[in-house]
Amino acid sequence: MFVDKAKVFVKGGDGGDGLVAFRREKYVPEGGPAGGDGGNGGDVIFRVDEGLRTLMDFRYQKHFKADRGEKGRNKSMHGANAEDMIVRIPPGTTVIDDDTQEIIADLTRHGQEVVVAKGGRGGRGNTRFVTQRITAPEIAENGEEGVERWVVLEMKVMADVGLVGFPSVGKSTLLSVVSAAKPKIAAYHFTTLTPNLGVVDVGDGRSFVMADLPGLIEGAHEGVGLGHEFLRHVERTRVIVHVVDMSAADGRDPYQDFLMINEEIKLYNAKLEQRPQIVVANKMDMPESEDNLALFKEQLAADGKEFEVYPISALTRGGVQELLYKISDIVESIPQAPEVEGVAEKEERKVYRFEKQEENDYTIRRVNDVFVIESPSIDKLIKRTNFSTQDGVARFARILRNMGIDQDLRSRGAVHGQTIQIGDFDFEFDEKG
Repeated sequence: MFVDKAKVFVKGGDGGDGLVAFRREKYVPEGGPAGGDGGNGGDVIFRVDEGLRTLMDFRYQKHFKADRGEKGRNKSMHGANAEDMIVRIPPGTTVIDDDTQEIIADLTRHGQEVVVAKGGRGGRGNTRFVTQRITAPEIAENGEEGVERWVVLEMKVMADVGLVGFPSVGKSTLLSVVSAAKPKIAAYHFTTLTPNLGVVDVGDGRSFVMADLPGLIEGAHEGVGLGHEFLRHVERTRVIVHVVDMSAADGRDPYQDFLMINEEIKLYNAKLEQRPQIVVANKMDMPESEDNLALFKEQLAADGKEFEVYPISALTRGGVQELLYKISDIVESIPQAPEVEGVAEKEERKVYRFEKQEENDYTIRRVNDVFVIESPSIDKLIKRTNFSTQDGVARFARILRNMGIDQDLRSRGAVHGQTIQIGDFDFEFDEKG
């Protein structure tokens, strides 16, 4: 089964907790703190595997969670970092953040990879908190939580040539006679529901990959019919082969069909209008086809459209070989498949810039008799603080006091014993603190 879109949940591994420990060895008086740091959690990494051609695996497995880092160890030993989780995806896959709709990566080359969920950093052990004043701290941090999010995977077939056109114009028949592909062929619309790929051997030592893409109808750029299920695959092809039914079956006008398909492609992505396009007049073995072809060329000339038309019959294979030579020539003139719009300009490097952290990155509001403090940095501090030890609680209170929160609360009317809410935790305001 061909699956070209999937939504999955990814979560980086949590960091391991730091350890509170002390050396208690013989002949080592006053050994001091010896708690090591926790290990880092594993990342979730998507890696391209050219052996895959579909997102079928993600239909049955939708959750990917990396392992957490090990806890810190005695004798100041660092906990082991967790192994990264490698998830294999097919080439031509675009990774999109489901919440922001931001394109995270466009992966096209074998072995190319991207970190989609970063693992959490391990917590620090008590050896990290030794000072001249506090020589035996009982403080250790919890490991950070790994990044978690839903991502959407969209696969666009990595084909050199894409066959486009109205339903039942003969695209599947053409693919079946020029390659070993065996697409379903029937005399009704939308026989082809998913892209079919085939390797075409031109006969002179050259070859290329051709994709029979599902039929298109008016309004497809807005999702009508197969809509985007078809159009997103056109973005990746180097050459568009536009197949037109020159027999005018079902009373259709070949030229109007031609204009309508191009308009849908343009409305979906204006850049596709610049993609090399070959017009194929199919079903030339039918009685009315010669007259319709002559009229078709006259209409092209009258509108000033410069397209070379190749008359063929996919059924009898007449004119097919000449068409393959032309397609192969154009494919060779284009070095590589186009990238997805908005991603091509991204450089494969990271630029790190220093960003000064705001000292007062918190807000305080009063809800009835409760003061609510909202701050991303304090929320992060709470998750890393181990409140089971007195030293850990004292450190947390000291940090808030140094941020000026105590004084700010007093100025707003907070009194001793009043409830202070931070995230999911409730604290009691200590006027003496």
